Amino acid sequence: MVKILKKENFKTAVVFFLLLILTSFAADRKGNDNLIRKDVHYLASERLGGRKPGEKGDLLAAKYIRDQFRKAGLRLMAGKGFQSFELVASVELGPNNRLTIAGVACEPGKDFQPYSFSGVSSLTANVVFAGYGFDIQTDSVRWDDYKNLDVEGKWVMILKGDPEIDKSESKYAPYSEERSKVLTAMDHKAGGVLLVGGPVYTQNDQLQGLFYDKNSSAYPIPVMQVTRKTADQILKNADKTVAWLEEHLNKTGAPLSFTLETTLSGSADIIPHKVQSHNVVAILPGNDPILGKEYVIMGAHYDHLGKGGPGSGSRMADTLAIHYGADDNASGVAAVIDLARHFSTAKNNRRSLVFVAFGAEEMGLIGSKSFVDNPPLDLKKVTAMFNFDMVGRLDPGNKSLSIGGTLTSVESEEILKRLNSGLNTTFSGEGVGPSDHASFYLQNIPVFFLSTSAHPDYHTPGDTPDKINYEGIAEINDYAGRVIAEIANRNDMLTFREEGSKVMRSRGGRFKVTLGIIPDYAGMEKSGMKIDGVSKGKPAEKAGLQKGDIITAINGKPVGNIYDYMNRLKTFEEGQTISVDLIRNGQHMVLIVQL
Repeated sequence: MVKILKKENFKTAVVFFLLLILTSFAADRKGNDNLIRKDVHYLASERLGGRKPGEKGDLLAAKYIRDQFRKAGLRLMAGKGFQSFELVASVELGPNNRLTIAGVACEPGKDFQPYSFSGVSSLTANVVFAGYGFDIQTDSVRWDDYKNLDVEGKWVMILKGDPEIDKSESKYAPYSEERSKVLTAMDHKAGGVLLVGGPVYTQNDQLQGLFYDKNSSAYPIPVMQVTRKTADQILKNADKTVAWLEEHLNKTGAPLSFTLETTLSGSADIIPHKVQSHNVVAILPGNDPILGKEYVIMGAHYDHLGKGGPGSGSRMADTLAIHYGADDNASGVAAVIDLARHFSTAKNNRRSLVFVAFGAEEMGLIGSKSFVDNPPLDLKKVTAMFNFDMVGRLDPGNKSLSIGGTLTSVESEEILKRLNSGLNTTFSGEGVGPSDHASFYLQNIPVFFLSTSAHPDYHTPGDTPDKINYEGIAEINDYAGRVIAEIANRNDMLTFREEGSKVMRSRGGRFKVTLGIIPDYAGMEKSGMKIDGVSKGKPAEKAGLQKGDIITAINGKPVGNIYDYMNRLKTFEEGQTISVDLIRNGQHMVLIVQL
C-alpha cells in the first residue's frame, strides 16, 4: 500500500533525504587515506618514470586508473575506458641536416643544429648580418636592424638576447625570444635564419640541446643555431667576430647590419615524434529516470614531466631525473578515484557521475581538449565539472584550499560556503585557468578548480609521495563530496555565467592590447592559429570573430601559431584598428578589429 504524504511531511522527507546524502560522505571514512596513499605511491613510483605522455609509465598509469574505476563498480566509457588521442611529444634530428660554409662542411650537433620549430627545407644563399634581429617601432622603443637591408631569399644571421641582457628589466625583452626574431626575419622575406649567442649572452660556446617547446607548428624556412666558432667563420671576410659585434651593439645601443660575401648552403631535417595517450573515462549512472541523463564530471590529469630536461616544463631543466609528480598530479587522480569508490558504494546520485583522468595536460591541456572536442556524452547536459589538480599539500595548520571558478554559476559560492565545515577556502571566480577545467568552461559549463596551490617542489624531482598529506586529501574529499552530492541531487542544473575573460593572461604584462580570445596553445591546427574561445564584450567578439575560427594573418602578416599571435600583438597600441584574416568553415574571411 502506498502512503500519501501531506505537503508539509513531503518537504520534511525531502530535507531529511538530502541531509542523509550530504552527511553520508563524512561517515565511515576510516582507512580511506590508506587507499589514497596506495594510489599516489603507485602513480608517483619510480616504475612509472614520471608519466610522460606516450611513454611506458603513461600507459601504466592509465591502465591502473582504469582498473581502479572498474573495481569501484563504475561502467567504462569511450572504448573500454580509453579515449585515445595522438600528439607530438618530442622531436629528433633527421638524417639530412647539413651546413657548409664556402664549401667547407660543418658537423651537425657540434657546429650547428636546427631548432625544433625549423622547417624541413634547404637553402643556398649569401648571408646578411642583422644585429639582434629587431624591427621595433613603438612609442617607447625604436630599433630597426633591417633598415636599408635586403634580406630576401638570404640567410640572416642574428644575435641571441638583446642589448640589455644584463639588466633585470630590459625594454627589449618582449622582442628577444627566438621565435619572435624568426617571425620578424620572415616578414622581411628571409630565406633562412642563423642564431648565435655572444659571450655576454652565454659564456660557453655550446649549442643548446634540441628540445620541443610544446607547440607542434613549424616555420617554412630553415632555422638553425650555430656556435660562435662557426659564426666567426661566416664573418671572416668581414673581419669581425661575434664577440666584437655583441660588444659594439650593447655599447652603442644602435643597430649595425651588413651584407656578407659568404655563401652558405644548409638543410634542416626535423622529425616530430608522435605518440598516443589516453583519457580514462568511466560513469556511475544516475538513479533518477530524468536527471540521470544529466552529468557531473570529476576529473584530474595523470601525466607529468617524465625525466624533465629543457622544454619539459621542469623548474630544474638542467637536471635529468624522474619528476615523480606526487602532488602534480597523482594527488588529484587519487582524489578522483576515492570519490569514485565512495559514490559507487553510496549509489545515492540522481544525476550520472562521470570520472575522467586526463592525459597530456602538461603538453597544453590536450587530453581535456580532446574530451570536449569528441565528447562521449552530451556536454549540454553537464551541470558542473570538478577539477582536482595538486590537492596533496593541505597545511594541517591553516587548512587552506583554493577553489577557482566559483562565479561560473550563480549558485556555486552559496553552496560552497554552506557545506564547508572547517577548511580555510579562498575563492577565485574566473573559469579560465592553467588546468583542465578551462576546456570545460569554454563550453559554458560551470567549473570548480580545487588545489592546495604550488610549492617549492612543483615541477622538480622533489615532488615525492613522502611529502603528501594523505589525511588532507581525504578531508578535502569530504568537503568536495558533499558539494558534488548536492549538485548531483538538486532539482535544477546550475546556472552558468561567464566570469572573467575567456582569455589566458599574458606573462609579465607585456601586452598593451588584447583581442579577447583564448588561442590553441598546443599548435594542433596547421593552417593557422585556431581560436578556442571568445570573450564577451571584447574586441574579437565585437568584430565578429568566433570560437573555431582559424586566424591566418593580422594586418596582412602571417600567423601560424600562438607565438606568432603574441608577437604580432606586442606591436599594437590601444585604439588601433587592425585586419584579421581567418578561415571559417573552409571559407576565407577578413574582419576589422578595433583594439
